[in-house]
Amino acid sequence: MYAMTLLQAAGMPQQNGSMMWIMLIAMFAIMYFFMIRPQQKKQKELNNFRKTLQLNQRVITAGGIYGTVKEISDTEVVLEIAQNVRIHIDKNSVFAAAADANQSQAGK
Repeated sequence: MYAMTLLQAAGMPQQNGSMMWIMLIAMFAIMYFFMIRPQQKKQKELNNFRKTLQLNQRVITAGGIYGTVKEISDTEVVLEIAQNVRIHIDKNSVFAAAADANQSQAGK
């Protein structure tokens, strides 16, 4: 009660609960369209890229290692990172094609 009298004394209008709900729904909608939806779209593109990996394709891992795809299985990829140096990595850690990453860096 005391808080209500302070708000009234300050000249601030009383708002009902429906306005609060409208604002919460609007904030959630804004967060969805500017944060959640673009992230889901990006993740879907990355999954499609991993499904279409090809032999002898230059890629970058999530750890920043550049390599050439030499073997592909369901869960792992063998990358050649130097002459006769091959590493086995999880397929989910392949991040992007090396050419695509270099183009995006040049654009910045």
